[in-house]
Order: sequence, then C-alpha cells, then structure tokens
Amino acid sequence: MKALTTAPAIPNIPAKQSKIAFLQNIETSYFLKGVLEGFIDGILILTEQGELLHANQTATKICDRLRKVSDKHNLVPEEIWRVCQSLIESRDLFPDRKMTIESEISKGDSIDFRVRVRWLKLEQIERPCLLVTLEDRHQSLQRIVINDAYLYNLTPREGEVWLLYRANYSYKEIADKLYITLNTVKKHMKNIHAKRKAFSDLEM
Repeated sequence: MKALTTAPAIPNIPAKQSKIAFLQNIETSYFLKGVLEGFIDGILILTEQGELLHANQTATKICDRLRKVSDKHNLVPEEIWRVCQSLIESRDLFPDRKMTIESEISKGDSIDFRVRVRWLKLEQIERPCLLVTLEDRHQSLQRIVINDAYLYNLTPREGEVWLLYRANYSYKEIADKLYITLNTVKKHMKNIHAKRKAFSDLEM
C-alpha cells in the first residue's frame, strides 16, 4: 500500500486521556470486553482523530513492537495510522461503499503483520469509529502448522521443516536453518506429503 504524501500528523493522545475518553464514551459490557480480549488477533478501536478507545492485549503488544523508540508518546504506530488514514480518505471517494483497507507491515526482523481497517458504528458515539485488526503473520503460521502437525501426525522435526516450508523457505534454506543436509530435507518433505495424502484419502 502506498504511503500518503499529504498525511496529517499522527495524533498525540496521552494514554491516560484515551482511557478516560473510553470510559466516558463507551459503556462496554464485561462480556464484550471478554470477547475482544479473547481474539487471537490484535483489536484496536479508534476515533477518526486517532484517539484510542480500546486495545486488547494482543494489539497492545503488537503496537509496542512496532512503535519507534523516539515515538513512545503515540499510542498508535505510524504504519497503522497510515492505513487508517487511507480508509478515512476513501470515504470521500466512495461514499456509498463499505470499504475495508488492508496492508502489510514488514520490518525485516521477524515482525510481519497484516493490518485490516474498516468502519465500526457504535451506538454510544455519533461518528463511526475505526476497527483495526492486527494479525501477526508468524504466529498465525505457527498455529496453522501446529494444527497440520496434529492432523497429519508429523514428527517434531517434520513440523519444523513444514513451518519453514510454509514460510516460503527453499529446501536449501531449510537445510541451512536446521543444520541438516538437503537430502534430509527432501526426505522429510516426501514423508510430509505422503502423510497429507493419506489423510486426504481418509477424508474422501
């Protein structure tokens, strides 16, 4: 996604002020809070001005990882706020469409996230809010591989090979990463595909 060249400054909302605003403007039930905290993905609810109304624990951790050391006073990292701005600007271009803006954030140090932003209407607030979903791609992939390992009865080493393969590592890169030979990687992948095929045959 292209960054906006005329993007306004990232809102500077102190944490204490955001918490007070959330308590004043939204009377969220314990059930709803529990649901938001139960999401595996990070969930942020923001106003159009960038004021943080709610962040579950996963979102808080992700924002902490993305936030620059020099930018600790901003609760919402710059990369996330840019995606939010794109949704805000799209409303003027497509007023009758329900839009969802999606982008990816990669930092090159195992920080790889998918960001989705859409409008959320809350009864307690007159203007629509921004619902931001933050998916940690690495953790999502780990969950998929753990599920695959259980379904296909993979060994721990096969699980490691399968994780790297699903993360788009080449056979040679997998061998280097796990300190095994290329032939060993090929052998593990052959076993994995055989187990997956056997499972698919049982399902038919």
